[in-house]
Amino acid sequence: MKKLLQAMLVLGLAASPARAAELTVITAGDQNMVDYINEYLAPLFEKQNPGNTVRAVGTGPGDAGSQKILERFEAQKKAGAEKWDTDVAVLHEKFVGPMIEGGYLEAYRDRIATGKMVTRANADMALGTEVTGYVMPMFNSQTAIAYNPALVPNPPKSYEELAAWAKAHPKQFGYNGIKGGASGVSFVMGWVYAFGGDAGKLMNGPFDKAETANWDKAFASLREFTQNATLTPGNAGTLDLLSRGEIAMGPVWVDMFYSWQANGQLPPDFKLFLPAPGMPGQPMHYVIPANAPNKELAEKFVELATSPKVQAEGIVKRFNWYPGIDAEHVKAELDEATWNKLFVDITPEDLAKYGKPFPIAPYNNAILEAYERQATN
Repeated sequence: MKKLLQAMLVLGLAASPARAAELTVITAGDQNMVDYINEYLAPLFEKQNPGNTVRAVGTGPGDAGSQKILERFEAQKKAGAEKWDTDVAVLHEKFVGPMIEGGYLEAYRDRIATGKMVTRANADMALGTEVTGYVMPMFNSQTAIAYNPALVPNPPKSYEELAAWAKAHPKQFGYNGIKGGASGVSFVMGWVYAFGGDAGKLMNGPFDKAETANWDKAFASLREFTQNATLTPGNAGTLDLLSRGEIAMGPVWVDMFYSWQANGQLPPDFKLFLPAPGMPGQPMHYVIPANAPNKELAEKFVELATSPKVQAEGIVKRFNWYPGIDAEHVKAELDEATWNKLFVDITPEDLAKYGKPFPIAPYNNAILEAYERQATN
């Protein structure tokens, strides 16, 4: 009888499923971010982890969405909550630094297999704050110069060559200044990196107001450049003028460029280049809160989301974003046509060398103010 009871107990324990968990993912960004998790990542994860579920909640587009996540973590820490209401968050890079400083995040990257596949500098430094270990890039959104090869058979290789080309071809370069879209802002930041002195200091800090005095010559040349350029009404405006042949070159978001090509809004032979010393882009990061209720499961989720196969199918094919991990790890999971579309004009080596972060906030604001004061009047 005793043996029978023991056998029944063992069988009962074996039949009892592990405690199921609902993984809560909160994400800044547009609705497509929520849909991507709920409709693509969640079913994949739930299949690999039976009994567990994933629920994504959006906090809104732009910086405001990430700010809400920051405030949410801050409130729960102040309240002394032992377990918070979030397992994984997706946010803009500028908010990672304040979260680390506040003690809101877990350093988890070294515990997941895909952590070793990250090579971009923005996974270690986020606008002047060291973030190594705390983040895994979901994707990298990059700016570059789009051009019409019929009008520009030999595109410039650097900002210096670009400035000379624009002088020889008045009004054929178009950008949206610093209003109406971040591609123009990125172009301006790249100009200051090229001609304004110590670019490393602008990207990594610390802030030194005296550094701004080194920009006068850069903005004088940018003012002359802008007088020879065509000012466009925004990110879409630059692409529209390109498609109609009214300009030959202009800065764009790479994913937007390829989406327009896929929809037939841009000719298929239009191309991209990334000029030296580089242009800024920005990632969205996966982070795990310090008091996440399901930390091990959260790490499994991020590991799946940043695996080569998911990065290939979910990030590259669905959105035309650059992967968060090194593209060489993703190559084997992509068909040749997709790889050639996204990584031939701008190679993984180009991205590693010329894909830059935006300046730290004080320099960023100072450059925008200097542009309005010195480059447009």
